[in-house]
Amino acid sequence: MARESVRRSRAVFRSHDGSVCSEYSRSSGHHHRPSRSKSGKSSHWRKEWEGQDSRHKVLEQRRGEDAEWRTIRAAFIQANREHEKVPQGQRKRPKGSWEPILATWTVRQEQRRVQLQERRRENEVWHQRNQAVRAEFDENPVERAWFAVLVITDNCTRQCLGLPLFRSGARVNAQEVVDALRTCLPPQLQFLISDQGTHFKNQLMAQLAKEQAFEQVLIYRHRPQSNGIAERFVQTFKRWLRNSSWTAPEQLEILIATFISEYNHRPHLGLAIPGLSPVEFTERFWLF
Repeated sequence: MARESVRRSRAVFRSHDGSVCSEYSRSSGHHHRPSRSKSGKSSHWRKEWEGQDSRHKVLEQRRGEDAEWRTIRAAFIQANREHEKVPQGQRKRPKGSWEPILATWTVRQEQRRVQLQERRRENEVWHQRNQAVRAEFDENPVERAWFAVLVITDNCTRQCLGLPLFRSGARVNAQEVVDALRTCLPPQLQFLISDQGTHFKNQLMAQLAKEQAFEQVLIYRHRPQSNGIAERFVQTFKRWLRNSSWTAPEQLEILIATFISEYNHRPHLGLAIPGLSPVEFTERFWLF
């Protein structure tokens, strides 16, 4: 009976105060909120994130205001053109038609002028805030270390088979990945689904597939949705880590072990029998 295992690698990093930020998820395009340190103080990374988040909301509001202004301006230009088509001697006859339009436009212009002045003031406050955050960071630099995590899940039972941690981070090589897979993959594996990254598309991986008699299935490039189960797992894993903190790789490994246990023993709705945990589903699965 076939068992399909899907995986996905992601990197997370830590700072000296234990605050966490996960890298961008290609399936969603959004980043996750950094957590506060154990001391309750906001880290440099969190301050930076909060500033960017508030700035993004301001810019979104401005885009809406600019779109409204362009609509108003286009309507006035059209009305002015229609007014200029009227002969000079007849322009004063339709009383009460052009004067209100001109008066409304004058008010709108003044509102726009005040709006742009307020934006310049907000921009100045924004730049001063950034300078203060950078100055604080220069006085107390944060040491960051990158770790790579290899996600290995069962495509049928949704069970997490392992989350090997690589302290080499972005410099993790194919040999390290293959060694981790050799340890975590089940003996009854028949298919291994992976992307076409250099860590998975190489001679070492081909040799592993030959030794353990499974077939490697490569997903399409730039199509993470074709490996949707693994992508969804990555989002769940990041969301679980969002409020966690650590100051050493050993602490992160303990957190990962805790997550695997909780994930595999909690009920899942995406299974063929909703309400069962991956462990329970696996036990029933092999009874048939």
